[in-house]
Amino acid sequence: MFTGIIAELGTITATEKSGDSVRVTVRAPKAVAKAGHGDSIAISGVCLTVLDQTDDSFTADVMGQTIAMSNPDQWQSGRTVNVESAMAAGEQLGGHIVQGHVDGTATVLETRQSGDWRVIRFALKPEHAPLIVDKGSITIDGVSLTVSTVGDDWCEVSLIPETLVATTLGSLAVGDTVNIETDILARHIARLAHFTKGTFA
Repeated sequence: MFTGIIAELGTITATEKSGDSVRVTVRAPKAVAKAGHGDSIAISGVCLTVLDQTDDSFTADVMGQTIAMSNPDQWQSGRTVNVESAMAAGEQLGGHIVQGHVDGTATVLETRQSGDWRVIRFALKPEHAPLIVDKGSITIDGVSLTVSTVGDDWCEVSLIPETLVATTLGSLAVGDTVNIETDILARHIARLAHFTKGTFA
C-alpha cells in the first residue's frame, strides 16, 4: 500500500524483455536503502516487487498485464520515474490510499500556468470518467492529487511548485500519456452498483 507521496525521482537503467514481460532495473537510492527482497516499490504508480538489489538500484519484473495497462513509453531504459516505498504501519498518511494497481492511462489535453501553480487537463477514457469526482482523489504517475475540476470526459489537477520540481509531472506536455489510478472507494461503489441495480431505488 502507498500514499502517493513521491520520495525521489529514479531512473530506469536497464530493461530485458522476456516473452510478454520485462525485467527492469531502477536506480532509486532512497527506496533501496530501506527495501529488501520481496518488498514493494511503486514506480510511477505501478507496484513492483524487489527481486534483487544493489546499493542504489533494484530489479523487478513487469508482467504483460501491467505493461498493457500502463504508459507504453514508461518501461524504457533512461526513463525518469516517480518512486515511492510501500507505507509502513503507523506512518503518516500524507496523500490517500494508493494500491499501485493502475486502472489505465490518460492523455494531457492542456497545460496552463496560474501564477506559481500549473493546471493540467487530462482526457479520460469512458471506463474511468465515472470514477473521478470533483475534489476527489486521483493518482497520476504515482502522485496523489486532488481533482480541481471535472467534466464528462476530462479532469483537471492543480500542481503546486513543489510537485512540479519533485515529480515528473512538471515536465508533462500536451499529448503525453500518464498512468492513472482512481480512488479505491469509487471502484468498490461502481462494482456494488453493477450488481445491485434497482436495490436502492
